[in-house]
Amino acid sequence: MVDVRTSKDHPSSMAERINKRLRNSGEIGEADTVTKTGEGPQRVFHNLHNPGSARQHGPARDSGS
Repeated sequence: MVDVRTSKDHPSSMAERINKRLRNSGEIGEADTVTKTGEGPQRVFHNLHNPGSARQHGPARDSGS
């Protein structure tokens, strides 16, 4: 006999599962900048990382002239 599972058998609610699917899947703590474009299921997250030279030397400075 086949064991059929439904959403009622799932330990978390439907709202919890939807929120988990829509979260940012990247490592937010490691990204230098995080941007979000769009809303709902069509939204896109961009986790931007500075190149190694910017991390080593710091951000570009204004020359002050």
